[in-house]
Amino acid sequence: MTAPRTTLRPFALGLLGAVVAMTSLGASAAFLKDGKIVAGSDVTFAPYEYMVDNKPAGFDIEFMDGLAKTMGRTVETQDTRFPNLITGLTGGRFDVTNSSMYITAERVKVIDMIPYLKSGESIITLKDSAYQPKRPEDFCGHKIGSMGATSWLQQMHKLSDEYCVKNGLKPIAISEYSTDPQTTQAMLAHAVEAQITDAAVARSAVDKLGGRIVISSTDLIYPVLNGFGVKKGNDEVKTALVDGMAKYRATPEYAALLKKYNFIAPTDADIAALMPKP
Repeated sequence: MTAPRTTLRPFALGLLGAVVAMTSLGASAAFLKDGKIVAGSDVTFAPYEYMVDNKPAGFDIEFMDGLAKTMGRTVETQDTRFPNLITGLTGGRFDVTNSSMYITAERVKVIDMIPYLKSGESIITLKDSAYQPKRPEDFCGHKIGSMGATSWLQQMHKLSDEYCVKNGLKPIAISEYSTDPQTTQAMLAHAVEAQITDAAVARSAVDKLGGRIVISSTDLIYPVLNGFGVKKGNDEVKTALVDGMAKYRATPEYAALLKKYNFIAPTDADIAALMPKP
């Protein structure tokens, strides 16, 4: 990991305020299973969640395990593809989504979200390519790959229409793939020229591929909060998770987990600035 180090700061008041703001009225619902948290994850998104020896691993998996332990529960992870997470949650398959999901205005209209990380996107491309885009505006007229159902896809389409085309440039040719690794493979096969993905995922891909690809962007793109998703009206689960997180954040295990992955906990100011308003 090569992300810049940032001083970690508790964000209890800001988090609780943001969660209260996201609370919706409705009949409360219990956890699906006694003593467990049933979590829906797309386990193809290293370093957040991925498989090792047929078992889920990664930051989100470890985070949820630590949180569940604090709550006196265990975690049951159900692997599904990212576009199925919200429908699975609202359909009652999971207690929570645990899949590095960005908190967006569109998503909080459908589900409640609890912030736990600050992140954003990076651009990756082939190391030996002459095309090394630094920012999304450099995508005009090029073939760009992305995992489907991500929040930045909307931003790419908007950028193509409102920046590229309006400025007399060619639109962005956007190709969507089922998983992030499939997108990277498409780039390696020259089906797309560059890929936009989560910054931590980009760093993980560069590490795994031994220098065949590089991060071409220089700044964090579209800073955003990552959050757990909870079904609207399921206040029992949401309150239990918020209370559990307040306790878990006070443990040495929480600080060690953030340090292990070199991830950034959101500050109160981050939450105030980046949490969508209900």
